[in-house]
This record gives sequence, structure tokens and C-alpha cells, in this order.
Amino acid sequence: MAHEDERIALLLDYENLAIGARDGLGVVPFDFGPVADALAERGRVVVRRAYADWSSFDEDRRLMARAQVELIEIPQRIGGSRKNAADIKLAVDAIELAYEREFITTFAIGTGDSDFTPLMHKLRELDKRVIGIGVQSSTSALLPPSCDEFLFYDRLPGVEPTQAPAPPRRRRGSPRPAPAPAAGPVATPAPVAVPEPEPVVPPDPFDVTFSDGRDDTATTGAEERDVAGLVVSTLAGLTRQADGPVLASRLKRAILRKDPTFDEADHGFRGFGELLRHLQDRGAVTLTTGAAQGDPEVALPDDPDADHDAFALLVDVVRGIAAAGDPPQLSGLKNQLRKRVPDFSEKRYGFGSFLSFAKAARARDLIAMEWSDDTGDYVLRPTS
Repeated sequence: MAHEDERIALLLDYENLAIGARDGLGVVPFDFGPVADALAERGRVVVRRAYADWSSFDEDRRLMARAQVELIEIPQRIGGSRKNAADIKLAVDAIELAYEREFITTFAIGTGDSDFTPLMHKLRELDKRVIGIGVQSSTSALLPPSCDEFLFYDRLPGVEPTQAPAPPRRRRGSPRPAPAPAAGPVATPAPVAVPEPEPVVPPDPFDVTFSDGRDDTATTGAEERDVAGLVVSTLAGLTRQADGPVLASRLKRAILRKDPTFDEADHGFRGFGELLRHLQDRGAVTLTTGAAQGDPEVALPDDPDADHDAFALLVDVVRGIAAAGDPPQLSGLKNQLRKRVPDFSEKRYGFGSFLSFAKAARARDLIAMEWSDDTGDYVLRPTS
């Protein structure tokens, strides 16, 4: 039933997360989707707020506004501390929500700053479950133990680091680098008439332009979505954090939280149960009778043959590329697999990302995978 879902308030120390993801993973702009999906598997997110000086995150604010996140402006003030202002505002809002919104059962705090540790303890003291979210390289060691659960952004399904971390962006107010001195005498340029500068209009935090094209409609392409990958990846996420069996009704609610436009009828099925039976026939899931009639338990199949075929494909492609020249890098390798099997998707085997799939192959000693500082990417080699 719907009232069994956790009701989550998500509060993001956005500058901490965005800079951590940029410097540690090369992810620019910050990708909010993996965070939204991870929380959708855990309950209903009833509050979404992100705190930052949004004038420094022009592209980010548009993406966050499209994700239905309320943008809390913390303007930079001369002689003041923007960081402390954001921290205090977030903490005050969290305590206010804890007292005034009793229906909120869980707080998800996105930050890596140990200054929030007292807030985590106070929320747990108020009988609230606390989920922390942070980038591993920029998260204080003091923060995870203060939470009921901590999600490292690096490990969330769907987070794909770039080949090399992006160069840090210059903060507002920091001095620009001095220009290099000229090699010889420089002729004095003739005076040039400078036009009057146009007035600068401050951007609206919710200035989002929507196209009239069909590509932007909510239902366009629904039939082409990988429904098997969506169901299996959501089921894998629920299985990792569930205490018991996953019921079909719970799985459907989690899918709808990820994609509110999801409708099994778009894929040719009269009901969600019929879709699950179809996926069971294809070997994607297994169904067993649940406690309630019409609400079966759904699980990932224990099918070593299917896993073996997927890993065998990976090993064969890695071996072929390595034999033809240099060993392959992780980036672009998935496209090489799809040249062999056009509909390949690691999500159909319960892996949230291609990196997780490759690490699973390494854990089985099927391939060797090492990080290369020269390429800024993982390099893969066959083990035999």
C-alpha cells in the first residue's frame, strides 16, 4: 500500500556535491538523475531543495529546475561566508521540516561536509531516518557513521565518470591569471570606439525554455524505451536495499517514481502482471506466489547461462581489440559490444552501469582492469 512507502525530504548542499563530482569524477554539470533514481527506489520524495549561489551554476540550475528541484538562492556577499550561509539555511530548514511535517519519515542530505554531523544526529534523535549522499573523494570520514545509510555518488547506477576530470572552473571573485608578457616591443594600438554595453538582466532561476518539437514531449518514444532494462535495474536496486522479497506492487511504484509516464500499455501489455509474465518467459525475472493474491514476489533469476553469455561477449570483444593493437579502454567499449549484439544492455543482467558490469567480470577473473593515469580511464585486458 502507498502509506508503507518512506516519505523523503531531499536537501542538497549543491556546491559541495557539484564541485566534488567535477573535481573527483569529471562530471560537469552535476547529474541529478542517479540520485533521483536511488531515492525513488527507497520511497516518495515529497521535498526537493538545493542550496547554492545559483549565479555560479547557470547550466546546473536549468537542469535542476527541470528535475522539479526547488532552488534556494544563497547569494554571495562581500565580506560574508557563502558556505556558512548555505549550511545554516539547510540545517534550519531540516529542523523546521522535522517538527512541522510529521509525515516525513526520512531525510536525505546531500553533502560531504562534516559540519552537518550534528544535524544528522539531531534528526535521528527526532526518530527520523537519515540518508547521506556524497562524492567519495570529498566526503569527510566523520559523516557516514552519523547516517542510517550513506550513498556514495560515485557508486550510484548511472554515474559515468569522464575519461579525465574536467579542469576546475574559476570561482566568482577569484583573480584571473596574469597574461604572459609579450616577446618584443608592442605597438600601441589605435584607439577604438567602444560601444555602450547592453544592460545585463539577471537570470531567472526558473527560466526554462521548452521546445514545441515532438522530441520534447513526455510520451514521445515510449514504445522504444528498454522496458526490460527499466524493470530489471529497478528490481536490482530494490533487492539491494530490501529486507525481504520484492512484491510486484512495490516494484511498480518504484518504477513510477523513476518515470511517472510509465505505462505498460505503451509496450503492448494490458497490465503490469502480464508484462512481468512476459519478462519471466524471456528469463529476465522470476515470479513466485506472494502473500496476497495477484501480487507475486519478483526476483532476479539465478541464470548462470545468461550471465555467462554476457561475460563471454565482453571477454571476446576485449580479446579481439587487444590482439589488434593496444588494450581497450572502458569508454567506448559498450559500443563495441553493441556492434556484436545491438540490443545489449547491462541492466538486463541486474547491473546499474557498464562499469559495474566490467567490475563483475574482473571479480570473476575473466578480465584484468586497471586505472591508467595516462589515459584517465580504465584499461581492460584478457586474463588468458
